[in-house]
Amino acid sequence: MGDSAPTTDVFTAAAPTFTASELVDLAHRLYGMQAKVHPLDSERDQNSLLTAESGRYVLKVANAAEDPANLDLQTAALHHLALVAPDLLVPRVVPTGDGLAVAAFGSNLVRCVTYLEGRPYAKVTHTPQLHAALGTMLGRLSAALNSFGHPAAHQPDFLWSLDRAQNVRPWTAAITNAGDRRLVEQAFDRHADRVVPQLANLRAGVVHHDANDYNLIVGDGSSGHDPSAELQIGLIDFGDMTFGRVVNELAVGLAYALLDVPDLVAAARIIISAYVAEFPLRPIELRVLFDLVATRLAMSIAISSHRSATHPDNEYLTISQAPALRLLRRLMAMRPEFLHFAAREAAGLPPVPQHDAIIAWLRSADCRPAPALPLDLLRSPRILVQLGTGAPGLDLVATPELHWEWMQHEMDAVGATFAVGAYGEARDCYGGDGFQTDAPEMRSVHLGVDLFVPAGTPVQAMLDGEVATVVDNAAHLDYGPTIVLRHRAGADGPEFFCLYGHLSQESLTMVHPGQQVAAGQMIGTVGDHTVNGGWAPHTHIQLITDRMGDESGNFEGAAEPSRWNVWTSIVPDANLLLRLAPESFTVPVAVDEVDALLHRRADVLAPSLSISYRKRLHIVRGDGTYLFDRHGQGFLDCVNNVCHVGHANPRVVQAMARQAAVLNTNTRYLHRTILDYAERLGALFPDPLSVVFLVNSGSEATELALRLARTVTGRHDVITLDWGYHGNTAAAIEISPYKFNRKGGTGCQPHIHVAELPDPYRGTQPVQHYVDSVAAQAEAARARNGAGPAAFIAESISGCGGQVVLADGYLAGAHAAARAAGALCIADEVQVGFGRVGDAMWAFEAQSVVPDIVTLGKPIGNGHPLGAVVTTPAIAAAFANGMEYFNTFGGNPVSCAAGMAVLDEIEQHGLQHNAADAGGYLLDQLRELQQRHDCIGDVRGRGLYIGVDLVTDRATKAEATTLAADVVNHMRERGVLVSTDGPADNVLKIKPPIVFDRADADVLCAALDHALAAVTPH
Repeated sequence: MGDSAPTTDVFTAAAPTFTASELVDLAHRLYGMQAKVHPLDSERDQNSLLTAESGRYVLKVANAAEDPANLDLQTAALHHLALVAPDLLVPRVVPTGDGLAVAAFGSNLVRCVTYLEGRPYAKVTHTPQLHAALGTMLGRLSAALNSFGHPAAHQPDFLWSLDRAQNVRPWTAAITNAGDRRLVEQAFDRHADRVVPQLANLRAGVVHHDANDYNLIVGDGSSGHDPSAELQIGLIDFGDMTFGRVVNELAVGLAYALLDVPDLVAAARIIISAYVAEFPLRPIELRVLFDLVATRLAMSIAISSHRSATHPDNEYLTISQAPALRLLRRLMAMRPEFLHFAAREAAGLPPVPQHDAIIAWLRSADCRPAPALPLDLLRSPRILVQLGTGAPGLDLVATPELHWEWMQHEMDAVGATFAVGAYGEARDCYGGDGFQTDAPEMRSVHLGVDLFVPAGTPVQAMLDGEVATVVDNAAHLDYGPTIVLRHRAGADGPEFFCLYGHLSQESLTMVHPGQQVAAGQMIGTVGDHTVNGGWAPHTHIQLITDRMGDESGNFEGAAEPSRWNVWTSIVPDANLLLRLAPESFTVPVAVDEVDALLHRRADVLAPSLSISYRKRLHIVRGDGTYLFDRHGQGFLDCVNNVCHVGHANPRVVQAMARQAAVLNTNTRYLHRTILDYAERLGALFPDPLSVVFLVNSGSEATELALRLARTVTGRHDVITLDWGYHGNTAAAIEISPYKFNRKGGTGCQPHIHVAELPDPYRGTQPVQHYVDSVAAQAEAARARNGAGPAAFIAESISGCGGQVVLADGYLAGAHAAARAAGALCIADEVQVGFGRVGDAMWAFEAQSVVPDIVTLGKPIGNGHPLGAVVTTPAIAAAFANGMEYFNTFGGNPVSCAAGMAVLDEIEQHGLQHNAADAGGYLLDQLRELQQRHDCIGDVRGRGLYIGVDLVTDRATKAEATTLAADVVNHMRERGVLVSTDGPADNVLKIKPPIVFDRADADVLCAALDHALAAVTPH
């Protein structure tokens, strides 16, 4: 590479000037044609159109200075293309009568080739179909020439060589307009900086190197004469063939194909995509592609200006200079890395090479962002502000202060603490030169996430990082004070950036470039409309995978719609860090469905069905320990013991979907799934419990357990614990004092006998007293029916009794008393089984008993309708008295797949241990709250089955029913869901999915602490 101009310029040699009659004679003598001759434009040769009976041809009389080896190169290339790419539309060599491809004509060499019918590419309407055809043709050309070589292609002094573009740089001096000259010099600078260092890494080969818009011939069919004809583009003039970088072929084609197109990125995308479908480009070639396009344009302008200075009468020299300058001006106004990314996207690659690695890290467990604001963004109520058409009745740009007042009104109406502006939203509020680009539309698609909060609200770094820039982008509708932080995706991963815009003036002094910041550290505050670019107060948060060389701190915040596919790779959704629920961005602000749903519910559902909380919840999605409402507000679910291994657990969902896609039927057919599941479930119980009946719910399990006991014993009476609840069927209600002794209940039936609940907190007697109560009820049953009870049933921990952990030793004594009376013992594990208690798989194990029958439900299928009864072989055999037990849906393959997946989750993720760990931690935290709040009379539970007994007086233990309701509703407003239970509904019941962890426990305790402080009289 040198800075001097080439030593030779073929153009300086005079072109041949043979007369028409001489050319007619030549055509007849060499090719046997009786032809008419018509001159054709040419740069340095004398080309003529021959029209003969056999067709039309081009007679090419070479410049006297032409190297014969170059003509041999062209001939050999055309022969090669005819052989390996016969469908490629290029001229075919016509030999002389003596079979020569090149003949002598005086001091000149002569060739004849077939004429390609059609019109120059420059003269036809450029459509997407035409661009695709061009890309396809150039790709096929590159693929065909990939196997071609020729010594004459190696021309060290070739004037138009893109590889040696710097050689013609001195000719920019001939460009008379100073602005144009600077533009062309900048293109050569870009070539020197971005292309020259990479030349050794680019593939090389023989290239046509001159697919300009006059050498490209569009066939007549595609020119509009025959709309049904297949679109074809041909290529002529192989006189500039050279050995160079393969990517130059496409670069030259693009340099001319993009002249004056409305959207150069869109047009280039089509051409590149079609090209790589035929001849794939390597990433490094895509990186420099548009730089080479700009270089070709710069060379064309420099060379034509130089030649025009010495040949002012030759219009051919400057035929493309004006459109070339226009295209070069457009290209040089764009970031070179954006063009690189656009090329990659067109080639089917991720636009930003490091994008996928950054996104993978952001989604990984290693990325633990702090909140961007000192708000609980997950659980705080929010509204979505849609700015596509501006605020109703307000021009948000002209009246930002009124727009903020409107927004505050909308937030206050629903109790929201912040508003959200969505990533990817098309907005019409952007205007002015700052939003105009080369694209045929404005930059109008939002690239960040907006968080609207009052001015002065602190803004916090979401990740550890370094301050990259601190600048004031003070123009109207710009960012105002802006801070950009630099981060790394893991220890050795790629860099990425996070932009915080629309800050206060004070923010400009809070941090400085190069400063290290920690996640959660305050870096600025939200500015008002007087300093933040003229917007309602908010912060615009934006992820950037590549700053594309920009270090100004004023990176684009909105994108052109037509280039969105590229921009999403450069600027991915900032919600990857904010982690707001998807519903935060999809729910219209103005639509309130809650009242409508309540009315529909009243019309179509039974009025006996209650609904939780004073302010009704419209829940649309669950995930792990969280439920999300239609606005995207998250609620920590501390009361749902049905979704045992987490809401929407992927393993359970996938297991059900896989099985449902294959088979779902009843148990009258052999199927392995039910057997595998029953064996695995039965093996989790102590001997002799091993036989499994599968049903559809806990209530149905209770029904079956009663049938087993009554069939085996021949009795009907049942002993149950006070305040017990065992299901919603008729038989289950009969044995549930929590139902039959409360509002709407019919009281205790004669065959039901209620034993006292051994409540260690509210009970006043020793445990033996409660054991004796079981014996007394057994005697009452014997007195009533002459035989005694069929069964004694008890929840292993009393739920509706107030989350009561039964007094130590109670079940052992109670079972002994019941069995002494001939009854079978039923353990109701519907709420507390499957590892919830932490120290055991089943809650009855802590009482050192083995029941005769165990009922299971709720968590068994993680929300899928499934229940089970587990009993002994002897009882199961005695039940088989000739009456078949059949359950249409019980034990179906899909239910069994769900149950198996639940067991997998518990075992493989150590969820029983988690219940012990998180539950123990939570109990400790709640007992610490008990020391500070007198209204907490008792904290009790095992694992993640916990009750907090609220009282108005610790001495009397008077139930604080109203306080409990107020606390529950206050916590709901803070995004934490608990409920009440117990005879007086004064016990907060806590029984979350057992994926609940210590961090969740902290959230729960903080909300409870706040609620108790807020609602307790002082």
